Amino acid sequence: MRARIKWVENVSFLAQSESGHSVLMDGAPAAGGQNLGPRPMELLLMGTGGCTAFDVVTILKKGRADVVDCEVALDATRAETDPKVFTHIHMHFTVKGRQLKVEQVKRAIELSAEKYCSASIMLGATVKISHDFEIVEV
Repeated sequence: MRARIKWVENVSFLAQSESGHSVLMDGAPAAGGQNLGPRPMELLLMGTGGCTAFDVVTILKKGRADVVDCEVALDATRAETDPKVFTHIHMHFTVKGRQLKVEQVKRAIELSAEKYCSASIMLGATVKISHDFEIVEV
């Protein structure tokens, strides 16, 4: 996997992925930015959420669960001093579907966290990551 980051101006950078997608990253005005895009650490958090949501939906669908929506709300805490790494990330899953089983959803989240989600497993080596979930019948 490859990526390219190009400085645009001030503290704005254009990130380009190997698959041909781009995202503009920018800093807060207090850091010299214009708030034109997410911060790099926000992208890291969003990428982790996307990785685990991908896994959970895929695992549930393979298990023939009638899942129609999955949302992950991530709440991260960062260290107060540099480097301001994540110290804790909590993931709250809201899974919507028809007759979803608690054990099946719980197992899908566990499999993502312990076996499949590269991003959260990598971060989990240095960050405390917790999970909970709710099921919404549709």
